[in-house]
Amino acid sequence: MGGGAAARSADGSPLQMPLWAPREASPGWHVRISRRARRLSMRVFPGGRVEVVVPPGVGIPAIERFVASHRDWAERRSREFALLAPHGHARRPEAIELALTGRRWHVEYHAGRRSSVRDAGEGVLHVHTAGTGDRQLSAALLRWLAGVATVELGARLDALAAELGIDYAKLHLRRQRTRWGSCSASGTISLNVCLMFQRPAVVRYLMIHELCHRRHLNHSDRYWRLVESFEPRWRALDAELLQGWRHVPAWVFPA
Repeated sequence: MGGGAAARSADGSPLQMPLWAPREASPGWHVRISRRARRLSMRVFPGGRVEVVVPPGVGIPAIERFVASHRDWAERRSREFALLAPHGHARRPEAIELALTGRRWHVEYHAGRRSSVRDAGEGVLHVHTAGTGDRQLSAALLRWLAGVATVELGARLDALAAELGIDYAKLHLRRQRTRWGSCSASGTISLNVCLMFQRPAVVRYLMIHELCHRRHLNHSDRYWRLVESFEPRWRALDAELLQGWRHVPAWVFPA
């Protein structure tokens, strides 16, 4: 990178990269350029990773000043969040609880030719694993989670869209580390399957947030007034959602 221009990919899409001053930056610091961002912001994730979110067009000097002014806070929070890094046993859970639905399952493991997950009823999941690797187990659990999320998130979004009188074209489910949801110009709403580990009120707010983008595909004052008309507590719920990553179990993002 050079000059005062902000870094971006060739097609202008959001770009994630290591912080450019390795001798000064702490390990695990990254910059992500987002077309949806209105201002510079900083997030700290479980495990201690620090992410600086930058709107397009912001120059490197401005980002460096922002990082310098928030470094002490971020490094302190990074040390605190490092304590939340998952232990090995968390990647092979004894139980799974979905805060959105209030359901909890005890997990029983069995050897099998293929990795699969079956709801045996009465709060028990039978997990058949073909190997001992974290990724195989994670993939099987994620397939199960995606099936549950398709039903639960789809039904809740449909009901809320009808309640608000705002339609959408289709729903995509994703597993992402930094974004809870999005809405495209074509009316496609994407939701993170990690929402299954958040409280119903928080998930409802996130859905309101994305549905309101069907009226205003930006974060203007008019957009936030519309959000507030549907959810007056949106500020508190938004703050809770920013901390929602600590509720996501380790097996969702295997190392």
